[in-house]
Amino acid sequence: MKRREFLKKAGVGSASAVAVAGATTSSFPAPAVAQERIDIALVATWPRDFPGLGTGAQRFAQRVTDVSDGRLQVTYYAAGERVAAFDAFDEVASGNAQAYHGAEYYWKGKHPGLAYYSAVPFGLTATEVEGWIRWRDGQDLWDELQSEFGLKPFACGNSGLQWGGWFNKEINSPADLQGLKMRMPGLGGDMMAKLGVSPVSLPGGQIYENLVSGAIDATEWVGPWNDEIMKFYEAARYYYYPGVHEPGTILSTAFNASFWGSLTKSDQAVISACAQAENSNMLAEYTAKNGAALSRLVNEQGVELRQFGDDIFDAFAEAAEEVFEEVRDHSPLAARIHDSFASARKELGDYLNLAEINYINRRNERI
Repeated sequence: MKRREFLKKAGVGSASAVAVAGATTSSFPAPAVAQERIDIALVATWPRDFPGLGTGAQRFAQRVTDVSDGRLQVTYYAAGERVAAFDAFDEVASGNAQAYHGAEYYWKGKHPGLAYYSAVPFGLTATEVEGWIRWRDGQDLWDELQSEFGLKPFACGNSGLQWGGWFNKEINSPADLQGLKMRMPGLGGDMMAKLGVSPVSLPGGQIYENLVSGAIDATEWVGPWNDEIMKFYEAARYYYYPGVHEPGTILSTAFNASFWGSLTKSDQAVISACAQAENSNMLAEYTAKNGAALSRLVNEQGVELRQFGDDIFDAFAEAAEEVFEEVRDHSPLAARIHDSFASARKELGDYLNLAEINYINRRNERI
């Protein structure tokens, strides 16, 4: 081809390309108008700004707002600011609020299966919980259970293995538990009732005053970091470990199912990802801060640490099995949840005992 003819054809081609490009550009839709802001009221069971539990819930609310560039506008209401702590579940189930943040065992009276999605005696550690919920059938069963109440749940925090509690006397045998009034919610409280304890369910903001006044004789809460903040050492001398009642406590958020169904897949993905982020973040925070807090409790406040003896552990285990049988008898769904939990506890626990626990014990003997 001659050079002149080539340039001519190339010029025509270029002009055509520009024309096509221009036509293509002009055919693009105009920029979409920003979608309308969606307001979400999130009611919580925690005091405002309470470290870990409360601040974690607040971080989750803020993260959803930030990641959505403010289109999902989450307003956080601490316990008592909109409804009482233990009314959060009903507030969301009824549609009066769009979401809650709390602990599922607070509502075990509605269905005992809910307790498994917070913590149960001789239950799963935080690591095991993640395996059960995310990679086995834990989440599917949770969704099925909560759908009965018009809710869609997510794990949204974990405080790790909690301590056995604060007592105003030494607990040297199961007999020493009899007659005590102890703050302990969930199936853990049911376990203690089998041993002669009178379990009391109190929101966090009311525990200290009841312990100081003598309205309760003992309490569990979370662990050294939070317990130090609550100043339980001013009313109880003995701090027991380990806690069998809450080995890896899930904090949860749940959305009104009708509201959840009205969201786009993209909005649902934003919320789900933010919940998972806070789930990891909260556990990391507790892991980082419990050790230093325990040291202060012992060295600065004179707290006396005590370990539950084997006979007490045996009594706990026997009582827990009685509670589990009662749960299984409640309904077919409750039985399926327990059986799924028990299977995960066996398989995951056997592996972690050989791997992580064996490693940590042998490592710590040498450092």
